[in-house]
Amino acid sequence: MPKKVLLLGAGMVGRAMACDLARTHQITLADISPDALAKAKAALITDGQVKTAIKATEQAKSASMQTLSLDLRDQKALQSLLDQSKPPFDLVVCALPGHLGFQTLESVIGCGVDIVDISFLPENALDLNSLARQHNVSAVVDCGVAPGMSNMLLGHFNEKMKVASFECMVGGLPKTRKWPFNYKAPFSPSDVIEEYMRPARLVENGREVTREALSDVELVHFSDIGTLEAFNTDGLRTLIHTMPHIPDMKEKTLRYPGHAEYIRVFRECGFFDEMKLRLDDNTLVSPREVTSKLLFKSWMLEDEEEEMTVMRVAVRGGNKKVVVTLHDRYCHETRISSMARTTGYTATAVASLLLSGHIKEKGVLPPETIGREDSHFDFIISYLQERGVFYQFSESLEPPEPGTEF
Repeated sequence: MPKKVLLLGAGMVGRAMACDLARTHQITLADISPDALAKAKAALITDGQVKTAIKATEQAKSASMQTLSLDLRDQKALQSLLDQSKPPFDLVVCALPGHLGFQTLESVIGCGVDIVDISFLPENALDLNSLARQHNVSAVVDCGVAPGMSNMLLGHFNEKMKVASFECMVGGLPKTRKWPFNYKAPFSPSDVIEEYMRPARLVENGREVTREALSDVELVHFSDIGTLEAFNTDGLRTLIHTMPHIPDMKEKTLRYPGHAEYIRVFRECGFFDEMKLRLDDNTLVSPREVTSKLLFKSWMLEDEEEEMTVMRVAVRGGNKKVVVTLHDRYCHETRISSMARTTGYTATAVASLLLSGHIKEKGVLPPETIGREDSHFDFIISYLQERGVFYQFSESLEPPEPGTEF
């Protein structure tokens, strides 16, 4: 039976999720931008006309999507919508910029509604665990590709082996390189800048350490793509708290070679600073806000521009090494970007598990807790495959490190 879902944010990823869930559920898509909402409506119509890998179902005939103009910075308006909706929403799916993530998550939990969130929020979502349990809410956070699917993979293999190390390398890249950045952002440029500013937390020899974002640049070769550069970013997130027994963990972002150096110049010159500067005419400006607006022109991913998502996850334990790779590209058939598909469909897969009652645990649930259940993990992998997103798994034996226990 179709459920009632409120989806917050009609950006590139948000509208992909809305169209996906609207096949089987009644969706209300909220955003302040009329253009973004109109694009989502058009995408739903187009998506229904093109040939897809998903078979039509009788259930989908009663599905729908309506749009709602709502300033998502106004938490009171959001709370009023959740409290007064009759019948109430069964689920909220959040695709907002990181700076709105925590307060939105807190508001939704406070209204007693389950939520799936992909926001790259700077706060620790686990701080809301007691509130979620108090309101009998299941809140799945960081539910994208990475963090998100990367966490689920570690959660899954952590149940199968004694993990000694975890490494994730991941990035979204345009197919065509364009000087000077060789990069396009499929989501908010402010979140990308935050990724380049936030100190990266790693685990080395059982201890949490902090490194500068964009540090430890290394060149890595990927078949069918070539050489990319990888650098430290703060992608481990909840894994630092939920996997304390793993002695070595790190996450790195992938870009075309040379990108990190350009960004470091911007950062070191103060273009990403948030503290406002006073100009000669006493006007106050935030360097980061100005830079975001300027970079948006250069980084904006056009609706049908070809891009790709690349990820390599390596998990080691004992004498076994498991490598999971993803090389996904823009889908011409559905006209949906790779980052929207790989991020959004991971979230909608988890949303489907919640809506069907298969996830019963309450509290703030990081993705690794979802991945540890075989039935959940298998469902998500199958869900993604039906939508043309394929992860490749390989295992190999290698000599154990000195002192490793079997």
